[in-house]
Amino acid sequence: MIELEVYSVLYSLLSRHRIVLLREASGERFLPIWIGQHESEAIAMRLQGASVPRPMTHDLLNSAIGELGGALQYILVSDLSNGTFFAQLAIEQNGQMRMIDSRPSDAIALAVRAQVAIYSEDQVLDQAGILPSPDIRPSPEEGGDLDVFREFIEKLDLDDEDEEASE
Repeated sequence: MIELEVYSVLYSLLSRHRIVLLREASGERFLPIWIGQHESEAIAMRLQGASVPRPMTHDLLNSAIGELGGALQYILVSDLSNGTFFAQLAIEQNGQMRMIDSRPSDAIALAVRAQVAIYSEDQVLDQAGILPSPDIRPSPEEGGDLDVFREFIEKLDLDDEDEEASE
């Protein structure tokens, strides 16, 4: 398994399409995953430290796992099949590790709330990972921005991808 970090949540101003961009923690590759609007907002809100007066769905799930005696240990982007990513929640309960099927977007939204590691199976990153090019500038914290990724998203013809964006 390869550890990943949430690098950014990207969206096209011209469409409803969203991507969560994960970066290899100890490497150079990025893993872009198409996600839905609600999940992108849930991830971005948490990363920005925004709070809401009532629990959102991912907050509720995080609380429910704890109240039922479980603890989220990590999430795993486990597979990529026919253009669809798959993920699993690794939940420890009563000394047993349980792997629960999840959409990657929900798993990532939960991981940022529970502050647990995000992993990818090697073959997923090998298959869908992208390497930075000289056109890709560093993150805003590193003195750059994500304009190249935004331009990439806005140029894609995704009319037939609308249903896949929600996984």
